[in-house]
Amino acid sequence: MEPYCADAAADVFAAAIETFNCLLGQLADPQTASWTHDRLEEVIEQQGRELLRLLLQAHLDLRALREQDAVAEAGIGGAAVVGADGLPRRRVEMRHHRLLATVFGTVTVTRCAWRAPGLPNVYPADMALSLPAGRHSHGLARLAVAEAVRGSFDAAHAAITARCGNVLGKRQLQRLVQAAAVDIDAFYQQRTPVPRTRDELLVLSCDAKGVVMRPEALRPATAKAAARATRTFRTRLAAGQKSCRKRMATLAALYDAEPAPRRPHDVIALPGGRTSERRPRPGPHASGKWLCGSVINDPDEVIAALFDQAEARDPRHARAWVVLVDGARHQLDLIRAEAIRRSAVIDIVIDFIHVIEKLWASAWCLHRPADPAAEDWVATHALALLAGRTRQVITDLDTQAAQLPTGQRVGIDACIRYLTDHAEFLRYDQALTAGWPIATGVIEGACRHLIADRLDITGARWGLAGAEAILKLRALITNNDLPEYWRHHLGQEHQRVHGQHDYELIA
Repeated sequence: MEPYCADAAADVFAAAIETFNCLLGQLADPQTASWTHDRLEEVIEQQGRELLRLLLQAHLDLRALREQDAVAEAGIGGAAVVGADGLPRRRVEMRHHRLLATVFGTVTVTRCAWRAPGLPNVYPADMALSLPAGRHSHGLARLAVAEAVRGSFDAAHAAITARCGNVLGKRQLQRLVQAAAVDIDAFYQQRTPVPRTRDELLVLSCDAKGVVMRPEALRPATAKAAARATRTFRTRLAAGQKSCRKRMATLAALYDAEPAPRRPHDVIALPGGRTSERRPRPGPHASGKWLCGSVINDPDEVIAALFDQAEARDPRHARAWVVLVDGARHQLDLIRAEAIRRSAVIDIVIDFIHVIEKLWASAWCLHRPADPAAEDWVATHALALLAGRTRQVITDLDTQAAQLPTGQRVGIDACIRYLTDHAEFLRYDQALTAGWPIATGVIEGACRHLIADRLDITGARWGLAGAEAILKLRALITNNDLPEYWRHHLGQEHQRVHGQHDYELIA
């Protein structure tokens, strides 16, 4: 074997240099003076991408030559590489090849294989390069994540192909995205949040939203309901029928907020509208928002993860913990059970927007459609609720409903039941005085952004792994944690593929 020499570097970069010189010559040619800027962009983009691929290929070839030179200097007869199993490999074969698809195109990695009878080959160069187990590079995986979380897989595949060439298929893209999300839970478990002052509120919130799934990905109860369902029509659902094709994803949100005391008329205008120029006091402003969600895990697991993050921000429970929910009984039970398990004191507040909607449903039992008086009626009762007079509102509604026929008081009866069942969580007078938020806008926005804007696009039918990966990655990106997470993920991936063993050439 000929030893490595300095001239080899010039040889391996010759193709890249030639391509660069050709591009320079083409751009300097007088004929290109008539080109429009878009044609210039197209030519430079295409040839520039090939130039970058050749530069990467040349560097890999140079490293291969240096590895071969190091083996030659050590002497093949007495050299060995100890694998992760602690056993030496003394036989070496040069020029083992593997393909690597990158953001610049596909390149070939050449390296030495160290062998021993009955043992798997060891490739020290693979670990030095931290090559993935599959064909696609980590840079390509990150690009796949960036494209797949904002649009359909078809659109993501088209965007990557336009930028990088034909380096992966749609199914490979899906697998890359799923693999990219495997370390998100562990990343947040080991992460230490930035400390906050004890005067700030710690606000927790959770909600659920359905995701259209493939039949095999439905929960057992939903799958049984779908199997039992009988259709009135062949081509559409009849009134009251459900498709039974959704699986509920549980979402959770956590944020900090400075208390912002208010009064009822800062939230709801007096009947007839505002007459003064005094501006309403603003509510608490959310900061440090953190989102999570899962379509695989049960709600209790997501709520436990939410409380984990809350305790990471306030391990001594020194701050006021405010929990905002929409009134779903199963969520309330899970939240209270988790708080008891952790000996955490929480204050639960029902979303005031949900209460307003119940009042509007009651208003249409007493007013004609589009009657302007309904608005003042709702404002009067809403102000009473904000002032802490829940029992009075229930009594007033019951009195007004008594004058209606049974068929016309359905909305009022539903509102009375709702207010009665959740009366202990409707202490809005205390919440406003303490400066707490009383609306679930953060978690409602998360449901729209994490689920509706991506998982609920037209025609989407999800498997469990794909939906879970996209949901967690969108939450991660919304939390502005992707750069830090990606470093963590690459470190974990390196350990999974190559272990912690450092291959060393010994004599």
